[in-house]
Amino acid sequence: GLPPAMAAYGHRVMTVSPRYDQYKDAWDTGVTVELQVGDKIETVRFFHCFKRGVDRVFVDHPLFLERVWGKTASKIYGPVTGEDYKDNQLRFSLLCLAAPEAPRVLNLNSNKYFSGPYGEDIIFVANDWHTALLPCYLKARYQSKGIYMSAKVAFCIHNIAYQGRFSFADFSLLNLPDSFKSSFDFIDGYDKPIKGRKINWMKAGMLESNIVLTVSPYYAKELVSSNDKGVELDNIGRKVGVLGIVNGMDVQEWNPFTDKYTDVKYDATAVVDAKPILKEAL
Repeated sequence: GLPPAMAAYGHRVMTVSPRYDQYKDAWDTGVTVELQVGDKIETVRFFHCFKRGVDRVFVDHPLFLERVWGKTASKIYGPVTGEDYKDNQLRFSLLCLAAPEAPRVLNLNSNKYFSGPYGEDIIFVANDWHTALLPCYLKARYQSKGIYMSAKVAFCIHNIAYQGRFSFADFSLLNLPDSFKSSFDFIDGYDKPIKGRKINWMKAGMLESNIVLTVSPYYAKELVSSNDKGVELDNIGRKVGVLGIVNGMDVQEWNPFTDKYTDVKYDATAVVDAKPILKEAL
């Protein structure tokens, strides 16, 4: 994937994601931060592991681990496929608030070429609607106070059909200045989650980031080609511009010759024989 590829080029790279499981390699850093989410102050704890040149940071909070992990059989985004948790806005607001804290507060020394906190001269890559608040919080909570002044945000769209549309009244839950309302303001013809005026996280992410990316040059053209293909954000895509980059594959992680999840291993010489067997097993 992108993180180890960038690390291989000599960059210092960190990923920040929710701690959905008790990842065996991730250790408790002992570092906590308090964040205002909605009308409450929440404490998150950071876990860390270092793999393939990348600092993997996990945000620990009951909204993540206790909700998903264990015998509940619950999914990441909802209790069952197709049903969202009612507090997903708060869950992913928490992630977006925690992410810019990690480079500043974590004193990481696993990389032989780098040590200490990352500092503020960094580039954030925000993926899809779940992290679309990051550029907004970066401007409102940090750059307005002279922090992260040289930091930039690249917003990457993998599937524009999932945009994070919520009731317009929910804007108050995000704890953002009213000046951001126009970036979220959205009206569509659907009754879910509520009829009429809404907020749209992905729209805001596209407008507030420094650059918008997607997973292929073809998809970039498709997103701005029509209202249907852009799922009602084609006008925003045309306004800000969408750069398509080829969606690479991690050839170590996804190696059919060593994949522990497949019963039949194969390489280029055996692919014709192996694939039908694996498809039959599915």
